[in-house]
Amino acid sequence: MSEQATTTPHAVSIRGVSKTYNSGFQALKPIDLDIRQGEIFALLGPNGAGKTTLISIICGIVKPSSGEVSADGHDVLRDYRITRSKIGLVPQELSTDAFETVWASVRFSRGLFGRARNDQHIEKVLRDLSLWDKKDSKIMTLSGGMKRRVLIAKALAHEPSILFLDEPTAGVDVELRHDMWEMVRKLRETGVTIILTTHYIEEAEEMADRVGVINHGELILVEDKHVLMRKLGKKQLSISLQTPLQALPEGLGDYALELSEDGTTLTYTFDAQSDDTGIAVLLRKLGERGVDFKDLHTLESSLEDIFVSLVRGAR
Repeated sequence: MSEQATTTPHAVSIRGVSKTYNSGFQALKPIDLDIRQGEIFALLGPNGAGKTTLISIICGIVKPSSGEVSADGHDVLRDYRITRSKIGLVPQELSTDAFETVWASVRFSRGLFGRARNDQHIEKVLRDLSLWDKKDSKIMTLSGGMKRRVLIAKALAHEPSILFLDEPTAGVDVELRHDMWEMVRKLRETGVTIILTTHYIEEAEEMADRVGVINHGELILVEDKHVLMRKLGKKQLSISLQTPLQALPEGLGDYALELSEDGTTLTYTFDAQSDDTGIAVLLRKLGERGVDFKDLHTLESSLEDIFVSLVRGAR
């Protein structure tokens, strides 16, 4: 990583960035965001939320209507050549040099950024991505998952300090997805900053240090993943009943209770951070009403539950 990069507090700094197209469609409302060096930042949002537009602006592919973006301390428009050499981009589309071999295509990508030939680095990238045995294969002969790996290899060929992964595991199998997660973690360990957009909530939950949620072009939340889970995650108490109920017992309307369709389970939703969860009083009241239970266990909200509730709330 360059000397400039080590003295810059943020890998990417975004100030007042918006994008409105000639048609009048506002793809991005003004966004302020700092992405820390060496972190994995996940940008979550439904289709059309503005994720790809924001990434394209940061990479200098799309010009913003307003605002400024710097990467590794350099303005992405004024210092385009410098910033592009510091950024690797893995796009959504599987657009590759179909008639080239894997080796030739990846090596060419390195040369595009003015990097001196380094076959040892190219070999390492291909081996890390389980592509070494395919190095002499034409890209057109590869599976979709392998083509996705080639795109990542091309993005890493010039040793970028910032890597963008736009839906990196879309359409690939679970095994390949886990391989890519492992590769991303190893990259982060070397100091590479990684920004990924994803539809797979478990991808963000598994890998990200921080999560940003974007909807209708607006960045509605940026938070440390664990803080987000703690602040917004609800817990549920599942109460398995000895005898099925036809309906919720009277006098318990103030509790967030749901009865399963077969009447065998009561689910109580509560705030895990509250000093008083209400569980003790609820169980006592159930006992007073002759409702016996045989088992209790708690469930915690996933990041997907949180994401869905955030997007619904921002509509």
